[in-house]
Amino acid sequence: MWLARVNRVALNKTYGRLAGRAPWMGAVIHRGRKSGKEFRTPVNLHRFDGGYRISLDYGPGVDWVRNVVAQGGCSLVDRGQTITLDRPEVIHDPEVSWASPVARRVLKKVGSGYYLQLRIPS
Repeated sequence: MWLARVNRVALNKTYGRLAGRAPWMGAVIHRGRKSGKEFRTPVNLHRFDGGYRISLDYGPGVDWVRNVVAQGGCSLVDRGQTITLDRPEVIHDPEVSWASPVARRVLKKVGSGYYLQLRIPS
């Protein structure tokens, strides 16, 4: 996928620095299903009452999403705070109705209709 290539070559270093600090960027902290190793993955955040939605620009089958679903949750760094999240749910919405108008336009352009929804434990 062309977007993955661009991110890997040009954007991952910048995203890594912004993740967890910029208002629209976070870092998902999760463990590998097989290795048990801890990973930090930069993501685009969309807050909602009770949790977060993370756009799945590469689709729902990527390793970090599979890790979070298998674990039943993850930690998320958002604006310098680490938050525990649970109840991961992969949802497909081709209209991207859950995102802001600006994000919706971008996500539709790259063909991303999937998101991972996580909730703050009550």
